[in-house]
Amino acid sequence: MRINMTMMWKKAMLVLWVLWSFSSKQAQSQETAYQKDTIQIVAVGDIMMGTMFPNRAHLPPNNDCSGSFAHVKPYFAGADILFGNLEGALVRSTAGAKKCFNPKVCYTFGMPAAFVSCLSDAGFNLLSIANNHSGDFGGAGRQTTKEVLKEAGIHYAGQTDCPTAIVKKEGVKYGFCAFAPNTGTVDVNDISAAQAIVHELDSMCDIVIVSFHAGAEGRIYQHVTRNTEIFIGENRGNVYEFAHRMIEAGADLLLGHGPHVTRALEVYENRFIVYSMGNFSTYSRINVQGVNGLAPIIRIFTDKEGKFIKAQITPTFQPSHDRTPRYDPERRIIKVLQNLTKTDFPDVPLSISDEGEVF
Repeated sequence: MRINMTMMWKKAMLVLWVLWSFSSKQAQSQETAYQKDTIQIVAVGDIMMGTMFPNRAHLPPNNDCSGSFAHVKPYFAGADILFGNLEGALVRSTAGAKKCFNPKVCYTFGMPAAFVSCLSDAGFNLLSIANNHSGDFGGAGRQTTKEVLKEAGIHYAGQTDCPTAIVKKEGVKYGFCAFAPNTGTVDVNDISAAQAIVHELDSMCDIVIVSFHAGAEGRIYQHVTRNTEIFIGENRGNVYEFAHRMIEAGADLLLGHGPHVTRALEVYENRFIVYSMGNFSTYSRINVQGVNGLAPIIRIFTDKEGKFIKAQITPTFQPSHDRTPRYDPERRIIKVLQNLTKTDFPDVPLSISDEGEVF
């Protein structure tokens, strides 16, 4: 009887294993079958929906951020990934704000923690928190930012304790990492270490997205110089070298921000680079006059391996009366991108039409 019972048990285990193996393979097959052939990644630049510091006069009326993306949300539709750079911290109080010794070159950005709802409502599912304002409220501000983003289901990366993120959606696994030259962020100037991060993500993911907050700031710094950029005594990196080295390490898409103006586009080894996306939704304390107030929404189409297919630029601007981004009927940023790309990368076979088609 004991032998028979043992044999029956072994047979039962074998049947269960066969069933599990079949269902597992079937699930993998279904996941592969459902994997998208064309990926759409929508990207914007700096987001700073108002700041509580030095006082609430720098927040939208009634502390209501719902208008921040109201005019442009339709242009986010259909995105597999909606990316932006969170320029500042999400905080519950102004305690721990950094001390500015020269207010002319030093600003402190702390958005109310509740404003995370406006990001999630707009559809953002991936944010960089690697920039020169992510530490404006110290360790507590960094922690609160991560807590509220996690609670809202928004993925993030770029600080030393969270250098990467992985997003799984519709059978595609996206690896994300973000870099900046600032304390507490993953160093954009340590290229070999950055390559190691990218290489590891590439070994695990279908598409690797790299964000970088680098380059000098302002309208006189719109060009990609291919040299190291120093701004107010700080090494802001060599964005050209960084972008190319990351692609060589396995990156599929490079998304730049930091100069507060838009910079050129490039394709390198069939991978897309936007060197800066400018000020997208920056309610207060950031200059949006002239070219500083123009920014693109860029919809990038890739295949499921990350190779560039095409892109579409939606031109936006921030009017001075309410600072909320909206469609620019004059399409000014398209003209800016046409000129910058032609000037900075004349040998790159990339065309930008007057309607914003990039191919």
